[in-house]
Amino acid sequence: MSTKENIWAIIPAAGIGTRMKSETPKQYLKIQNKCVLEYTLERFCFNPLIEGVVVALAEEDPYWPKLSISNHEKIMIVNGGVERCHSVLNGLKTLANKAKAADWVMVHDAARPCLREDDIETLIKKVNEKGTGGILAVPVRDTMKRVDSANCVSETVDRTGLWHALTPQMFRLAELTLAIENALDNGIQVTDEAQALELLNTQPQIVEGHPDNIKITHPEDLLLADLFLSQQGKLS
Repeated sequence: MSTKENIWAIIPAAGIGTRMKSETPKQYLKIQNKCVLEYTLERFCFNPLIEGVVVALAEEDPYWPKLSISNHEKIMIVNGGVERCHSVLNGLKTLANKAKAADWVMVHDAARPCLREDDIETLIKKVNEKGTGGILAVPVRDTMKRVDSANCVSETVDRTGLWHALTPQMFRLAELTLAIENALDNGIQVTDEAQALELLNTQPQIVEGHPDNIKITHPEDLLLADLFLSQQGKLS
């Protein structure tokens, strides 16, 4: 597979993951012999299609220097921001000094260690075919309920056309930078990159990924990630 523009990755990894009920940030929790972030970074650092990887870290992060992959030649470090979108913007500004405005940038959650290589390749292929940005996602399969402030069901939501947004999300460097800056200028802290593009009336394409691309959010997710990584042959 080839592309005229370079492809870069940004991994926002400055969060603390309070729902994990752990003093250690979730991206540094262990799955067997490696931490979550190491599995995540391997997906991009070892992929020949990826030119470089920007990792946004909390200031004075004590865990990062202990990772064997921290010295990988593809990795660049930036300070993270208050929210995910600020970290991503910091990463984009760093890339602006090395990359072209039309280069592609993949933003991926640090706590999604089970991303498959073929999903990365499929996303790149689909984005290049259409020339427009896109995101990995999976269709909603369960019945969806909307609840009120008392956690009582107020309605059943039609799941037709509903998808669970995943990462990576892939957009051109200049386009994504403009979109996030626009959102922040309007007081909106977007929760993913696609939302920022939507605010500019852009419609990112959906690329179906695999449901095992889970985000580590709760303690039980570590066991599930262990299972998925074992099935993928990624545990060593």
